[in-house]
Amino acid sequence: MAIRKIEHVGVRVTNLEQSIEFYKKVLGLEHRKTLVPGNGAVRLGFLAFVGYEETEVELIENAAAFPAEGKVHHLAFTVDDVEAEFNRIKELNVPLRDTEITTLPDGSRYFFFYGPDGELLELFQPGEH
Repeated sequence: MAIRKIEHVGVRVTNLEQSIEFYKKVLGLEHRKTLVPGNGAVRLGFLAFVGYEETEVELIENAAAFPAEGKVHHLAFTVDDVEAEFNRIKELNVPLRDTEITTLPDGSRYFFFYGPDGELLELFQPGEH
């Protein structure tokens, strides 16, 4: 098969600048570029982790121009220390969905919180493989 990786994940947002700042501050992503395709009905912001630019998060402003069926359930990001990240997110006063960290049978641990448009975000620490 010729498919090699996830290129990007698109997330609908209502305010591109606000969402770019959130993803930079809370998740440590770097804003790479903003594009205005076609007739300018939408604006696209692309972000990635420094040193891991092969996969991007695409923020889509004025997503009303896109069909509703394209909504993503959540984005998950791998972390080294989920407890430290849980405390950091709480200190930033970011709205949490989970009041505690969940542990899976394989030892993986995670929690969910919300982005500025209510998008569901997950920080995930892998367990044993």
